[in-house]
Amino acid sequence: MDFLQTMTALMRVLAVLILLVMLRLPAVKAMPISLIVVGVLSVMVWKVPLIRVVAASIEGLMIAVSILWIVFGAILLLNTLKHSGALETIRFGFSHISSDRRVQVIIIAWLFGSFIEGAAGFGTPAAIAAPLLVTLGFPALAAVSLALIADSSSVSFGAVGTPLIVGVDQGLRQGADIAAPVQQGLQGQAMTEYIQGVAQSAVMMDLFIGTWIPLILVIMLTKLFGENRSIKEGLEVWRFALFAGLSFTVPAFLVATLFGPEFPSIIGGLVGLAIVVPAARKGFLLPDQAWDFPKIEEEEGTGEVVAMVERMPLHKAWVPYILVALMLVITRLEILPFKQWLQSVKVQWDDILGTGISTSFEPLYLPGSLFFVAMILTILYHRMNRKEVKRTITTSASSMLGSVVALGAAVPMVRIFINSGVNEADLLSMPMELAVLVSEAVGGAWPLVAPVIGALGSFISGSATFSNMMFSLFQFSAADQIGLSGQSVISLQVLGSNAGNMVCILNVVAAASVVNLVGREGEIIRITMVPMLFYVVSAGLIGTWFLYMM
Repeated sequence: MDFLQTMTALMRVLAVLILLVMLRLPAVKAMPISLIVVGVLSVMVWKVPLIRVVAASIEGLMIAVSILWIVFGAILLLNTLKHSGALETIRFGFSHISSDRRVQVIIIAWLFGSFIEGAAGFGTPAAIAAPLLVTLGFPALAAVSLALIADSSSVSFGAVGTPLIVGVDQGLRQGADIAAPVQQGLQGQAMTEYIQGVAQSAVMMDLFIGTWIPLILVIMLTKLFGENRSIKEGLEVWRFALFAGLSFTVPAFLVATLFGPEFPSIIGGLVGLAIVVPAARKGFLLPDQAWDFPKIEEEEGTGEVVAMVERMPLHKAWVPYILVALMLVITRLEILPFKQWLQSVKVQWDDILGTGISTSFEPLYLPGSLFFVAMILTILYHRMNRKEVKRTITTSASSMLGSVVALGAAVPMVRIFINSGVNEADLLSMPMELAVLVSEAVGGAWPLVAPVIGALGSFISGSATFSNMMFSLFQFSAADQIGLSGQSVISLQVLGSNAGNMVCILNVVAAASVVNLVGREGEIIRITMVPMLFYVVSAGLIGTWFLYMM
């Protein structure tokens, strides 16, 4: 690549960093500008046919619709619970577990969020955990940022193992067949066994990384959002935070080792909740004094809480979220017929404009549809009147405008970037050219860089599954060239894709939309960037030790 081509390949990353993070433009302005710049450079510099850029943009718009449906469903359910009074009851209920905000963020963002990630994935945990935290009195910026950071270790096994079962599996194939170098490396081993080995390796390394995430959450909470801006106040609960970290990572490790990649996050989250919630009630490993915010910043939240003469029973308030969790699980299990039924309804466009680009989504299978069902049942169960229902729908719809613009531009930009492999400049796709550029520069230090590639993939594509799909074969080939275990290096790719999940613009915009923070995406990325770098660097160092020292 020459200089101009390199800048074009980097533009997807540079656009976000310059426009959102440095210039602090809102996503509703930054993303359309970025889309135009990337589209023009793709045609003029990368020599991608215009028809292919248009087709990739159409593909992106269809994907954006599926993401927006998830966001809209989450907002609808949130506003339904707010106007029925359920959220006020949930807030009261958490005060009986612990009034300490540090404990609350661990239970909701880390453990409950990990369970939701395991069941649904694709940005759903932050869309549920962030508004719950806001309900408890967290500033919206804190709620979104911490929910995104917490949604990291569990991503390896999100949506019932999709990043591994679909992402890595498809990433190691060329067409329908396993790529020739991978077939050689398998040495007769079945692909399912190989992927389970990747899962075991990834979760073993994550024992040394993910376990620290709850401590990072509470340190960032007290340092960035506390009255004293104190790291020490976060460190006061270090024993409880590590205990909560292990309560997820150890069960996840055992499940991945014994049973495979489908259920580590689901079971790890449930086991963690079963262990940590009773411990928090008893004050186990917690200091005597609870930590709280100096004041509740209501202007940042999702709105006022409905005043109630009589608070509804706690179990009644939690029923909608329990229903969502149950529906997410039973509709993702292969042994039950619901998944097949819901996936039978498909919106699909094959060979868009004759370019070979195809896309589809299953509207009934998306979490947004389950949120909608939960909303209807909540209206009936909580006996909401017509005025409350109308207010819920109106408020939810009006809050979506910024998200429609931001995601409607961001996702097509991503798809142009990914589909740039067909061009007249004799170049690979932009993400692959960037990966090759990095690999040529580092040589034998590849284990340090492999997680960076994974994170870059998630940041670019908005999905750990897509990151693994883009780069698994490349990671395998790089490992093969320098004589390292392809399985271990792909595990580092998986861990890197987890880290990139914290900062990818699609997740950030979606989560910000749910708590009415559209326009502040750059602030969120600046906060989540630090733990993302910790995760990537830690994975690289631990991976190097595993590969060269063991």
